[in-house]
Amino acid sequence: MKTPMMPRRHALVQLLATAALAATTAAVPGPAAASGADSGARHQARAADAVLFWNRIAADAFAPTQGTNALAQSRSFAILQASVHDALNAIQRRYAAYTPGVPAAPHASIDAAVATAAREVLVQLLPEQAAMVEAAYADTLQAVRDGRAKTAGIATGQAAAWVNLNRRLDDGADGATQPVYVPGTGPGEYQFTPPFDFAGLPGWGRVRPFVIDPAAHALPGPHDLASKAYAQDFAHVKAIGHVHSTTRTAEQTEIAGFWYEDSPLGWNRIALAAIQLRRLDAWEAARALALLHFAMADGFIAGFAEKYAHRFWRPVTAIHAAADDGNPLTAPDVAWQPLLPTPPVPDYPSTHTVLGWAAAEVLIALFGDHLRYDTTSLTLPGVVRSFRGFSQAAEENGASRVYAGIHFRHAVHDGRRQGRGIGQAVATALPPVR
Repeated sequence: MKTPMMPRRHALVQLLATAALAATTAAVPGPAAASGADSGARHQARAADAVLFWNRIAADAFAPTQGTNALAQSRSFAILQASVHDALNAIQRRYAAYTPGVPAAPHASIDAAVATAAREVLVQLLPEQAAMVEAAYADTLQAVRDGRAKTAGIATGQAAAWVNLNRRLDDGADGATQPVYVPGTGPGEYQFTPPFDFAGLPGWGRVRPFVIDPAAHALPGPHDLASKAYAQDFAHVKAIGHVHSTTRTAEQTEIAGFWYEDSPLGWNRIALAAIQLRRLDAWEAARALALLHFAMADGFIAGFAEKYAHRFWRPVTAIHAAADDGNPLTAPDVAWQPLLPTPPVPDYPSTHTVLGWAAAEVLIALFGDHLRYDTTSLTLPGVVRSFRGFSQAAEENGASRVYAGIHFRHAVHDGRRQGRGIGQAVATALPPVR
């Protein structure tokens, strides 16, 4: 079930795995002590403490172990949040189940069910983090009074986790490192980018999606190398994305570093801020987090299918080899280097942009696009950025890849198009039960 991690080869990339998780927007409380089964009336108003607490435990677990493989993060988060959603809906059915088959348990303990669902998924997908997860689980169960409600909650959480884990068996994630990518030799062909000597997860586009049909979100492809549009994008990233750029502002440099964090962790943090600001209850929070992570997981799947279909070169390769691209409007610079390390996958589309817009569209559907919030980043500790909506954050997230010198604008433009379509499609999943 566990997907291999990409090798970590650069100090800034290493920061993703070692930075402290104090970057959360606000402290997430632990689950409230529970004395047993909640009544139906209390179910309706139950706070989201348990859901948010176990989401935070998951983020803590994913960051050091999958901190340089955002694709594995996205899949793991989606399985976990689906399991928590289905556990709660077995206690009180308010939304459609994601995976049917969890027996109804109207008198089960919410805290025990949520904790057990999360614990089962985490120890299966991240066995190296089992000690941390088991400690949090023991603390949670100790606060729940022994009895039928606790026993039923544990059984419900286990059932929800395993129907979702079993659903993802043989989904293609274990074989995503194949086939091994062999670079072509022609202009425009993706080449390995320093410090990497491989292309990451070329088979991820064949992983089974959580919600969407990837074919419905196909893209037209990169600009033709001989086109004026390509030359304009080339000139723009060459100027603004250079490590010693004289056109990139101080804020743009900050934006590049701020959004360099893996998308699932960054957008999960934004979602937590929104959930807390809007005071969602447990069911609402569980559904919101499930939809968010379905959208990002499917964004990676659809985006990687396009990446390896088009195999388009990154700016650093293009700028070094411009003498051979057949476009008289481009000029090579063999010494050019981007502001930040180029991830080891093809340029088109920018899946960082795909995920940002997929996440934003889900959050817009849930909360509207005028919520004011602050957020932080593991890759730029101590910096807080403020937003007045989710589309504003998604725009900045996409632009960061050009400021960093690692994507052409067209890859960001079409990443936005793909991400918005995916997010809007996923936002309609798990509808309320009428």
